[in-house]
Amino acid sequence: MRYSLVDLRLVVAIADARNVSRGAARCHLAPSSASLRLRQLEDALGAPLFKREARGVSLTRAGRVMLAHCRACLAQLEKMHADLAPFANGVTSQVRLFATSSAIASFLPDDLGVFLAAHPGVRVSLEEHVTADNALAVVDGRADLGIVTMGDEHPELEYAPYRRDELVVVAPAGAAPSRRDAVRFADCLARPFVSLAGSAIHRYLQGRAESLGKPLDVRIQVSGFGAVVSLVRAGAGVAIVPRSVLRHLNGDGLAVLKLDERWAARELSVCSPRDRARMSAPANSLLKHLRDSGAPTAQRRS
Repeated sequence: MRYSLVDLRLVVAIADARNVSRGAARCHLAPSSASLRLRQLEDALGAPLFKREARGVSLTRAGRVMLAHCRACLAQLEKMHADLAPFANGVTSQVRLFATSSAIASFLPDDLGVFLAAHPGVRVSLEEHVTADNALAVVDGRADLGIVTMGDEHPELEYAPYRRDELVVVAPAGAAPSRRDAVRFADCLARPFVSLAGSAIHRYLQGRAESLGKPLDVRIQVSGFGAVVSLVRAGAGVAIVPRSVLRHLNGDGLAVLKLDERWAARELSVCSPRDRARMSAPANSLLKHLRDSGAPTAQRRS
């Protein structure tokens, strides 16, 4: 089955407008041409995508599935255009870097800023994923480098130390889980949590809570560390976050306590293919830069 990009855009436009004529206009098509394209698409699929109603159209179940895939395909095409656009302006190479949310929120902005200033012809495509996905992306060739929290090592990858970090407990000032400077994880479980949605830290904390036979009471999940800290400050609950992300956030109204657990220490590494022939010169330069950027930190804490 062959799909036209015009057909994919037309499905999205009609679904958004809930009207064939208005959807056609958004795609610069005549209503008759849009209706014909839609009918041919439905015939090819063997299922109707829209229900015709008195005041427009609505999606069928098949239409909802089709719409989701159309949006995903068009978004991927937009990303492809964005990734290729720099090459039309004289850029000679691009490095694909996958990293954890905490690394992106803390160490990487400064380190990448220095690297890009020294390499004006290079572009870096930075994506946020969890550690396991970052490592697999480098293995599969979807990423040149990955920032990971050290754990099980993949045999096809090499790992270079990048930064050291630690998880800490953040609570509203005056309402900390302990009067001491440090607190055990079990003592935090009596409080509701503010959590970073979909993060590796969130899943790890859930696992630790289950191992203690206690639930992790997540009151609210948000999409960024800034929102986590703001909600903790407002009294929504406590949170466990990497200490590094607090460097760029306002700490007023917060109590920051050491998490008294061996697993609170976090070693961040840069993973790269063992087969160096797979790596471009700019990717090797970024690897060296990230490794050297973390070296002073590692020496101070060793």
